[in-house]
Amino acid sequence: MSVAEKSIAGAEARGHGFMASSVGRKVIMAATGIILFGFVTVHMIGNTQAYMGAVAFNEYAKFLHSMLHGDGIWIFRTVLIVAAGFHIWSATSLTLDNLAARPEGYRAQQNVASTWASRTMRWTGVFLAAFIIYHLLHLTTGTVHPNFDHANPYANFVNGFKVPAVAGFYIVAQLCLGLHMWHGVWSFTQTLGLSHPRYDSLRRNFAAGLTILVVGVNITYPIAVLTGFIH
Repeated sequence: MSVAEKSIAGAEARGHGFMASSVGRKVIMAATGIILFGFVTVHMIGNTQAYMGAVAFNEYAKFLHSMLHGDGIWIFRTVLIVAAGFHIWSATSLTLDNLAARPEGYRAQQNVASTWASRTMRWTGVFLAAFIIYHLLHLTTGTVHPNFDHANPYANFVNGFKVPAVAGFYIVAQLCLGLHMWHGVWSFTQTLGLSHPRYDSLRRNFAAGLTILVVGVNITYPIAVLTGFIH
């Protein structure tokens, strides 16, 4: 019996189900991570409309809000909220289990074999959760946006990033996203059974390539606004 099967069998033997096992929660974290990383990638691609001007960007925003007669955007948001909730829950519960099971003096030995990205996963996760809340309040509801105009998403995009502190916060958040994505993609491909010497270089290149693409493009948005390229 494999370690995964033993973990699931042990949880079931104690009267708990798949979600109570460490493997089950890792699978949930991997599956929700795929959903969230997919959203981040699509969101990045969609925002490239900003380089095409106000008309293209506002038409893109209008399309998002008119999908399935307006229901599409809410279905999309519901899926993301559920995925984010399960992702945070599984990550938090696994972290607490690891802290409870870790003997004193083990941390130093573990850090030698782990990467900086993996050791900062919990902190980048917390920072990203705070950033997502701010991002929604900033460019979705306009609660913390001083010049928010519901009819002009492009103006909200440009005016929001004109504030250096806000642009800097977004850039730092993207760097945290990069660390989280790199280790996350590496980890969920391992959880899905792709951990093998034959595939490790492919996994590493895929994780690095996706991270560089998403983070690199996202960072260009505030920089383009600050330099006047997008105005």
